[in-house]
Amino acid sequence: MIQITLPDQSVRTFESPLTVEAVAQSIGPGLAKAAIAARINGKLSDLSALISESCDLSIVTAKDNDGLEVIRHSTAHLLAYAVKDLHPTAQVTIGPVIENGFYYDFSYHRPFTPEDLQLIEDRMRLLAQKDEKVIRQVLPRDQAVEFFKKQGELYKAEIIESIPAGEDVSLYSEGAFTDLCRGPHVPSTGRLGHFKLMKVAGAYWRGDHRNEMLQRIYGTAWANKEDLKNHLTLLEEAEKRDHRKLGRELDLFHIDEHSPGTVFWHPKGWVVWQEVEQYMRRVYRDNGYFEVKGPQILDQGLWEKTGHWDKYRENMFVTESEKRDYALKPMNCPGHILIYKQGVKSYRDLPLRYGEFGQCHRNEPTGGLHGIMRVRAFTQDDGHIFCTEAQIQSEVTAFTSLLQRVYADFGFHQIIYKLSTRPEKRIGTEESWDRAEAALAAGLKASGCEFEYLPGEGAFYGPKIEYTLKDALGREWQCGTIQVDPNLPERLDAEYVGEDGARHRPVMLHRAIVGSLERFIGILLEQHAGALPVWLAPVQVVVLNITDSQREYALDVANMLKNQGLRVESDLRNEKITYKIREHAVQKLPFILVVGDKEMSQGAVSVRARGNQDLGIMPVQDCIERICAQVASRK
Repeated sequence: MIQITLPDQSVRTFESPLTVEAVAQSIGPGLAKAAIAARINGKLSDLSALISESCDLSIVTAKDNDGLEVIRHSTAHLLAYAVKDLHPTAQVTIGPVIENGFYYDFSYHRPFTPEDLQLIEDRMRLLAQKDEKVIRQVLPRDQAVEFFKKQGELYKAEIIESIPAGEDVSLYSEGAFTDLCRGPHVPSTGRLGHFKLMKVAGAYWRGDHRNEMLQRIYGTAWANKEDLKNHLTLLEEAEKRDHRKLGRELDLFHIDEHSPGTVFWHPKGWVVWQEVEQYMRRVYRDNGYFEVKGPQILDQGLWEKTGHWDKYRENMFVTESEKRDYALKPMNCPGHILIYKQGVKSYRDLPLRYGEFGQCHRNEPTGGLHGIMRVRAFTQDDGHIFCTEAQIQSEVTAFTSLLQRVYADFGFHQIIYKLSTRPEKRIGTEESWDRAEAALAAGLKASGCEFEYLPGEGAFYGPKIEYTLKDALGREWQCGTIQVDPNLPERLDAEYVGEDGARHRPVMLHRAIVGSLERFIGILLEQHAGALPVWLAPVQVVVLNITDSQREYALDVANMLKNQGLRVESDLRNEKITYKIREHAVQKLPFILVVGDKEMSQGAVSVRARGNQDLGIMPVQDCIERICAQVASRK
């Protein structure tokens, strides 16, 4: 007898082996119709899987996260099926699930065009409508290699040849198309209908630039029509908010081929940068940090001591002078330890907090660069806290509370907290890991934070907390972090004199709040769709005159605003006032002040706030107080 335990702990008994699909049918026709896969003793399986012994079983539907992943993986195969149907000489390579969708890489003699993409998507829909069964078969490795070679699928054959000899591999077929895959898949192509192909990009075979450049087709797939529509709407909104587009439209910055991966900041963009940097500088000053500044170039010998030369060398920019090798720093921490080591430190000096707006350089691959979000030269609000092990918890609590206040000032109120614990390969004793992990957890709890554990995701030297922002579109950005590191103080021989008069190693806490300033400004632009809060806006107010007779009055108003520390422009051109208002509104300015004869006679201004809000006429001083209050509140 076969006993099957369902998620509600009810047990169903069967006399002979049967498929998962048959079990679903026995539970009810509604579930059988909705089922697309299952978990047998926790392992994801096809509906066609045969159950021959007692087990735990849960049926997976499109409403489950597992179900959505199966749909996306199956849609990637449908994409490959359609490409082969339209272009028989194309070779398929790999096609994994990714966030919100999937991709598949192809080798083909010419580039796919947008017109090709539409034809492929149309063919996918046609194949889905056929509702062909998806059938799994298992072959010995060598037999599978021969099968794909005969099909002309040399990439698939190469993948299978990397599998140890003697092992079996699973293949999935739908109609005339067969692909290598572990599965599981939907039972038939008719379960796939809510998808869209998004774009084509280049990708090297196996990620190696020495190999052939393949064509990667990206797509998105969802469980129902409504979810697909909502996702496409979200993408459309995200495109409007793209920081690269906003950077051009608002004249903030540009990226130039003469220095790839670095940012050319324009006057308005540099104002935003300075507002962020000076704000963070005040945060340092008001929370017990000493601002320091380390050199850009450090000797190879230091990087060898820290371990970066062996493990990070390919990501570093190196140079040579007088037969001596140097590297541009990819991070600030070694320099902070060298500063710490100047002079004897006592336990009374701890915790000692250093902060630096340190420019770092990392040799990121060209394909990984993305506007100002992913660059080769960037500046971090980098900080390092030297403390005792007993001080970790209180420092984490203080840092978390500080980070929450900073994010709120920038308009972020949803934060996700994750604690990454010891990886398999690590240094240090189990006892030291226990204490460090417990201290981080206690620090978060003392701040009132709910958090999740990420087992095995810590650095080799210590655990860490990641602080992830959720923006207005629900996207997540990991910015802040605090990491426990006893390793670098050990490698670079940092010490303090303890209460017992003996020498001890400090613990170093790596911490950042906004992380890379470049990336954070990009996130800010997308969060606010370019309409930055008044305190961050590069131009906070513009004063417009209706005719030339108000020119001097407009300049006087502008000067009064400037004298209050506001960033002000005057537009005195001989243009229609409606044209000038529209032009400045497109620039997302917080306040537009219009002066005509009526306003001039009353010592007032007509005030328009961002979002086409007409606030009416008000005395100049009242207007100034209103704007200054908004700047001060950071709302």
